[in-house]
Amino acid sequence: MKVAVLFHLLGAVVWIGGMFFAYMALRPAAAALLEPPQRLPLWTATLARFFAWVWVAVAFVLGSGFYMVGVLAQVARIPLYVHAMLYIGLVMTLIFAYVYFSPFAALKRAVAQKAWPQGGAALNQIRRAVAVNLSLGLANIAVATVGAGF
Repeated sequence: MKVAVLFHLLGAVVWIGGMFFAYMALRPAAAALLEPPQRLPLWTATLARFFAWVWVAVAFVLGSGFYMVGVLAQVARIPLYVHAMLYIGLVMTLIFAYVYFSPFAALKRAVAQKAWPQGGAALNQIRRAVAVNLSLGLANIAVATVGAGF
């Protein structure tokens, strides 16, 4: 069980921490310092690297989470806060899959074609989805932290 918790935490740190860094630090700095012809390729390259790690993080979080739910289900009733964490995590995964396969794909195409307005629109879709996912991730940390106390 301790190894499952380790993988779960590592996945969460990579995923949620990466979103926090991108949204709160990189996004405002890139917007302040770079014009779209420089900013959009930077985002494309950065997100390509980050998303590769997010796929690993998703596998860690979901794999370890389902394992731990299975262990809990054999020992006792699954607490409500664990259900909340599971459902929030599944919604986060669906949002990430949407971002990866739709606006991120559009961003890559736009950057390859130097279609800056289309790239900006795709990046804005990613920004909004990341804001939602970051909020859900932080909420999930709160549920995990204080949920057992209720």
